Amino acid sequence: MQTAQQTIVSIPFPSLWGIHAAIAGRPIVWGILTINSITDNRVIGTVNFRGIDIPINGYWDENTKQIRFDSPYATYSGNLTIFDDPAIKIRHFILNGRLIMKPPSLQAGEYGTWVATTDRALTGYPINSSSTLPPVGVFLTSNILKQMQQNDGRW
Repeated sequence: MQTAQQTIVSIPFPSLWGIHAAIAGRPIVWGILTINSITDNRVIGTVNFRGIDIPINGYWDENTKQIRFDSPYATYSGNLTIFDDPAIKIRHFILNGRLIMKPPSLQAGEYGTWVATTDRALTGYPINSSSTLPPVGVFLTSNILKQMQQNDGRW
């Protein structure tokens, strides 16, 4: 009899992420990315930019720390970076990369960038020391996420 093996992944789930997207160099929108599960490298969740949860499905590669997921309106691809801040005992998780809009979006065919962040208490994690600071987007999306949580998900 075989037992199911649980694979440990470096992305926390379930998790809420603050997300920001820019299309064709123009800042477009802030929102919430929800990663409900990662099972057998399959990512399931939602993205919410305008008050409506839009389903996402995709793929996570633990070895390369790359993610790819689709919504009905865009395809996102990116990489995970982790920054530890031992002074405040926080681990920052940052996903960032490129996106392409697809029909039925009015911006279909346009390329853009995105960044999403979440954090966890550093307790229980081995510390990854780094002398660099995370990108400014980490702090902006973290602040937006915290404000959303304080307002019960309302903008």
